[in-house]
Amino acid sequence: MLFNSFTFLIFFILVFFIYWFPLKNKTKVQNVFILLSSYVFYAWWDWRFLGLIVASTIVDYFIGNHLGKQQAVKCRKILLGISIIFNLGLLCYFKYANFFIENWILAWDSVGVKTNVTSLQIILPVGISFYTFQTLSYTIDVYRKNLKPTHNFINFAAFVAFFPQLVAGPIERASHLLPQFTLNRKFDYNYATSGLYLIVWGLFKKIVIADTCATYVNTIFDNYETMNALSLLLGAIYFAFQIYGDFSGYSDIAIGLSRLLGFDLKQNFNKPYFSRNIAEFWRRWHISLSTWFRDYLYIPLGGSQGTKVLKVRNVFIIFLVSGFWHGANWTFVFWGALNAFYFLPLVLLNTNRKHLDAVSIKANKAGLITFYDIVTTFLLVTLAWVFFRAPTITDAFAYLIRLFSNHNFSIQYLTIERYNIEAILLLFLFTVLEWCSRNYEHPFKGRFNNLLFVIVIVLIITLGVYSEHANFIYFQF
Repeated sequence: MLFNSFTFLIFFILVFFIYWFPLKNKTKVQNVFILLSSYVFYAWWDWRFLGLIVASTIVDYFIGNHLGKQQAVKCRKILLGISIIFNLGLLCYFKYANFFIENWILAWDSVGVKTNVTSLQIILPVGISFYTFQTLSYTIDVYRKNLKPTHNFINFAAFVAFFPQLVAGPIERASHLLPQFTLNRKFDYNYATSGLYLIVWGLFKKIVIADTCATYVNTIFDNYETMNALSLLLGAIYFAFQIYGDFSGYSDIAIGLSRLLGFDLKQNFNKPYFSRNIAEFWRRWHISLSTWFRDYLYIPLGGSQGTKVLKVRNVFIIFLVSGFWHGANWTFVFWGALNAFYFLPLVLLNTNRKHLDAVSIKANKAGLITFYDIVTTFLLVTLAWVFFRAPTITDAFAYLIRLFSNHNFSIQYLTIERYNIEAILLLFLFTVLEWCSRNYEHPFKGRFNNLLFVIVIVLIITLGVYSEHANFIYFQF
């Protein structure tokens, strides 16, 4: 059930009216209803995988409660270990089993040894990378005594399966979202309006920006051997906007839907393409995952403290794991390693916390430097995205080699019967809207917010792409 589908529209309208009218001021019943609605939402893809969420919920609920009672250090470590092994075991089996088996077969084939091992027919459950991390963070926080365990199973189950952010985040912390299930939620018109604005802006990012870019990206990447340098450069840029519009659009919709139900979710993107260095980019991109790895992996390893050798080790571990989290393919691992190389000089020079202020460009020398930093950072990120998008590392390198060796910068007419100039104009409009609203959640602020809101809705209707590109990219992760 996709956010950008008529089916979901009907589903959410029913949920909204039942939630706020027959169940108004009935918090416990509302929570049961949210839980059941979330299970229906997830089962719509494949009901067989619903048992995985239920199992993960039951295991971590009981482990959390036992951690709250148990004081012996050894027993607490065993309980935490069970949670980690169970959750990561689920994730590794469904997401990485085939990857390891296929690479095992290739390794033996490379030395002329034939094996009888065959890959498994494993379907990747949608959203498993997200809800396993969400439940795992709960048990870790309870183990660290940063959070008291909940004794209400319905509330905990609803927290794990909360449908607006179930399949692609944001990855919520129990300390932030779980207490909201205990509150008596009241409908707030202004809060709901802000949620509606986010939903519309998220749909614009997805249907107009991401899915339009997808038509160009697929054509250029699938036929990169025949593309000139300009088209290859634009193909990489289009993908940068595609994945941003697709993923941040999902997050905006998820946050907006939650507000319509009286819940607050954490911000997941903060205009990352206006970053002035790679460190700032990772503070603004997929914030819930970046902070998850920071708090539960990077800092426990020592973070940016200690010797230079330890700093280098920690940076590469965090980015390699992050890359591998995104998918069972060497392209993602290489993408993570490349970002580690980008990030490493900033850590070693202690400049990774340099840009913590709001970004602005003034008509002076400092403004030109800022503009240069933004463009340079964007281009570095865009080149890395080539490895994220390409089917193999070989294809990614071939793509980049042709990009830098072709030297033909003429405008090509693509097989999708469009010129690149059409997409360029659309992305220019989008970038202007993003820049003007860089300090806000969405562009519907100020004197002409209602007019702009109507214009964006018209653009969604007239320019929106409704095709096979409807799936959100991060569903595969």
